[in-house]
Amino acid sequence: AFIGGYALIWTVFGAAAFLFDEGVHAAVDSSPWIEERSWAIGAGVLALAGAFQFTPLKDACLDKCRHPAQFLTRYYERGPAGGFKLGARHGAFCVGCCWALMLVMFAAGVASLVWMALLTAVMVHEKTRPMGAKAVPVTGVALLGAASIVLMYSAYAAGAV
Repeated sequence: AFIGGYALIWTVFGAAAFLFDEGVHAAVDSSPWIEERSWAIGAGVLALAGAFQFTPLKDACLDKCRHPAQFLTRYYERGPAGGFKLGARHGAFCVGCCWALMLVMFAAGVASLVWMALLTAVMVHEKTRPMGAKAVPVTGVALLGAASIVLMYSAYAAGAV
């Protein structure tokens, strides 16, 4: 039941991310203005993920993921329904701390196993390693830097600068 609740939350997130991606593609396909500047979308996703690394929400959700024993003890209820609710609640905190990096993975990683592996390693490190808390702002700076590089390079290559 716990795994079912956890998987349901991630499935809902995955479906929402997929629908958002479909909407972005539809917007690009239907608007010549957006199509000419589609290079800004990748930079925007990187910037969003980088900025999210510095939010209190990221820290609060990571705290629940880093200390699962405390979380599980606090919200434990007997029976399958209790297990399902516990899994869903824990899944919500995991989505809360990882959604932005998952969007980067969705945008960049779908075409590259290397990017998927790198982003997975970052998420696992942030959530499980003792030094994970110190990695969060470093990841944020790296993502914001990557967004700047992608934005500048892409704008230059597209002749927008």
